[in-house]
Amino acid sequence: MNWLQLLPAINAALNFTATLFLTAGFVLIKQDKRNAHRFCMVGAFSISAIFLALYLTHKGLKASAGADVNTKFAGEGIWPWVYYPMLISHVLLSIIMLPMIFRTFFLAFKERFEKHRKWARITFPIWYYVSITGVLVYFFLYQWFPST
Repeated sequence: MNWLQLLPAINAALNFTATLFLTAGFVLIKQDKRNAHRFCMVGAFSISAIFLALYLTHKGLKASAGADVNTKFAGEGIWPWVYYPMLISHVLLSIIMLPMIFRTFFLAFKERFEKHRKWARITFPIWYYVSITGVLVYFFLYQWFPST
């Protein structure tokens, strides 16, 4: 197995790990454990950044190998009706979430916690959804309905 084949699984594992950090960060802030919350959120951001770098690397490697950069979805019946809306929402929300994450982090680092909380109430569920659906996209494309 080469890197081109391994990267989607690595990226799914990174997304799953980011989801775990996000979950822990959410629980910890509810328990008013700010330092542990900060550690988890920085961890989620760092892992998500590594994911993005490897995701773009995967697309670049596929393009340089002359392969289609988009993996074909092979599901039939009801499955395209499940997969494509999830994929479209995943892609659109992943585009808008990055500036939201930066803004939310900026407010926390500036200790403007009231505004940080307001932004986090919007940013967190979007980031969480994108992280979870990223794992699901992997399973749909490479495990449940792999193209031949």
